[in-house]
Amino acid sequence: MENSNHNRSDDAPLAVVREEINAIDDRLLELLNRRAACAQRVAAIKSAVGEADCFHRPEREAEVLRRVADQNPGPLSREAVARFFRELMSECLALEKPLSVAFLGPEGTFTQQAAFRHFGHAIRAVPLPAIDEVFRAVESGACQYGVVPVENSTEGVITHTLDSFLRSFLLIAGEVSLRIHHNLMGSGGELGDIREVYSHQQSLAQCRKWLDRYLPEARRVAVSSNAEAARLAAALPQTAAIAGEVAAELYGLTILERSIEDEPDNTTRFLVVGRNAVGRTGGDKTSLLLAVRNFPGALYRVLEPFARHGISMSKIESRPSRRVAWDYVFFVDVEGHRDDPPVAEALAELEQHVTMLKILGSYPRVAV
Repeated sequence: MENSNHNRSDDAPLAVVREEINAIDDRLLELLNRRAACAQRVAAIKSAVGEADCFHRPEREAEVLRRVADQNPGPLSREAVARFFRELMSECLALEKPLSVAFLGPEGTFTQQAAFRHFGHAIRAVPLPAIDEVFRAVESGACQYGVVPVENSTEGVITHTLDSFLRSFLLIAGEVSLRIHHNLMGSGGELGDIREVYSHQQSLAQCRKWLDRYLPEARRVAVSSNAEAARLAAALPQTAAIAGEVAAELYGLTILERSIEDEPDNTTRFLVVGRNAVGRTGGDKTSLLLAVRNFPGALYRVLEPFARHGISMSKIESRPSRRVAWDYVFFVDVEGHRDDPPVAEALAELEQHVTMLKILGSYPRVAV
C-alpha cells in the first residue's frame, strides 16, 4: 500500500512536466508550419522574378546553420541543433521545389550519407555508377547538385574527382567531412552464427583487426560496394555486411556492432558541385586549379602572394596535366572567398606567374 501511494505522489510532478512538454510541442508544431509557409512565400517571390530552376542558396543555408549553432544555449549540442535545422530547411525547400542531387552510387554508400548530411533527407538522391557521370548529370541540368568524394585521411586523394575538374565547368558549392564508421550488420542473430562477411575490399582491410579478433572463422568476401554487401546480407542466412548506417536503413538490417574500423579517425572529405557561384558567408574556402612553367622557384612564386596577403593555404596537391609529359597542375585550397579583397588581390598577382588559373569555387567551410 505504501508503494502505491509513493508511486501516485511521484506521478503528480511527472504529469506537470508532461503537460508542459505537450504545450511546447503544440507551439513547435505551429512555428514549424509558419516557417514552412514563409518558405512557400519565398518560392513565390523567386518565381515571380524568373527564378525557376533551383531555389537552394548554399550561402543562406550556411548562415542559418552557423547562427543557430552559435546561439544555442544547450543542453542540446551544436551538432544536434544543426542537424535538426538542416532537416527542417530540407523539408521546407522540398515544399518549394525538391532538389535532385546526384551522388556516386549505388544506394547505401557513404557518398549518399554525405549527400543527406549536407542537404537533409528531403531530396531526390540519384545514384550514378561513376564520378564523371555525376559531373555530367549536373552539367546537363538533370540534377541541380552532385556529391563526390575527393580525399580520405588514410587512402589519400581520389584522383578521378580531381581529373574531372580539369574537364568540367562546374563549381564547388560546398564540402562535407564525414567520419567513416564501419558497422557490422545482418538480419539478426549472434556473432557466432555468422559464416561469411561481405564488404568492399577497402572496408575489409580497414576492419581486419576487429574481424581477426571477433570473427576469425568467418569467410571474408570482397564485393563491388558496401551497399552490395548489405543487399547480399539481407538475402542470405548466416551472413553479415560491413557498411554505413544508410545501407542498414535501406536494406532493413540490424546493426550488430558499431564502429568496428581499426583506425577511429578515418575521415573522408566530399565536395558538392553545382553550376552556380556561391556568395560570401564570412567563413569560406576557395579551391583553385593552376599550372606553372617548369623552372626553379616556380612554385614559390605561386605560393608567395598568399603568404604576403596573410591567406592560409590548407591544401596543395599535384596531378599530371595529361597534356605534356612531366607537366603538372596543382589543386590548392585557401581560406577565404574569392571576393574577399586579400584573396582577390592575391589571385590577381598569381595570374602573372601561372600558365593556367581556374577558380573551382568559393564555398562555406564545414562549421558544424
